[in-house]
Amino acid sequence: MSHVRVTTGARIHVGFLNLSLAHDRLYGGIGLGLDEPRTVVTAAPAGGVECDHPIARRYAERAADLLGVPGATVAVESALPRHAGLGSGTQLASAVLAAVGRANGLTPATRALAPGLGRGGRSGVGVATFEAGGFVIDAGHPTAQYTPDRPADGEWTVPQIAVRRDVPEAWRFLVVVPDTDRGRSGDAEEESIRSVVERADPGTADRIAGVVTRQLLPAVAAGSHERFGAAIRSIGRLNGTWYTDEQGGVYRPTAGAIVAALNDHPACHGAGQSSWGPCVYAVTHADSADAARAAGRAALSDAGVEGQVLVAAARNRGAAVDSVADAGDDGADSRLIDGG
Repeated sequence: MSHVRVTTGARIHVGFLNLSLAHDRLYGGIGLGLDEPRTVVTAAPAGGVECDHPIARRYAERAADLLGVPGATVAVESALPRHAGLGSGTQLASAVLAAVGRANGLTPATRALAPGLGRGGRSGVGVATFEAGGFVIDAGHPTAQYTPDRPADGEWTVPQIAVRRDVPEAWRFLVVVPDTDRGRSGDAEEESIRSVVERADPGTADRIAGVVTRQLLPAVAAGSHERFGAAIRSIGRLNGTWYTDEQGGVYRPTAGAIVAALNDHPACHGAGQSSWGPCVYAVTHADSADAARAAGRAALSDAGVEGQVLVAAARNRGAAVDSVADAGDDGADSRLIDGG
């Protein structure tokens, strides 16, 4: 295979198991893959790197270097909104890596090479959902390895996956992205996380562990979206108490209003803020998809902001890699995309 298309979905990041230096393991991401919105990247072999998308170009140059290949002609057909809480950076980096590799006859090991692209250092959810989709909890890192300064790219390993389960086919996830300031990234994110970790209450992690073991995991095993939603609602709120000083509340101000509105709606079983937001999500069911979508629109209206609303199924498979001739219309998705 040479001329290829790589298609991957967004991810929801519910929160972390622990952000306190008082416990043995740090971080431990909780999240799941969505089937849409999607990032779609194509690539063909070339003597150097050719790409009009500035961010993808940087990833492609680094990928070619890591893989020891001449390069590729890379195009981004669609990309997730940047810094919205949907995992845009890891999904784009991973898709570009896969596309450059497969265009040159290689099958890159995403997990091993993601650190060289600057991805997967804190949470393993994005890499895990790119690899295999589903609901995942990663094992985090030994707290003894924590340093206040961000390690150089490549000087970490992606956290191993402790739990991975398929999400029931009938479950749906309401995704609401308000048109407000984007979530933190880069140096600002690193500074905020460092501040949180160095003063995080260890008791919060103990409470999260109780919700995970007594509510979240049994809900996944039983296939109960109502109980799953109630559990992630609790986990998201507990995570938010760590971030109060950094984001102005348990949730970002606009996200908080939307979360509250969705939690009060009968079609939504647990709402939360994904990562730094502004994306808000809620658990629902295929039978309630229309009502949940309407609730999302109403929540935006009540908050006095514009935005985008989508009801998506979970993605229980990893990224799709197809020859362009065979890929058909599976790759492109016009909703919640950012072609820049």
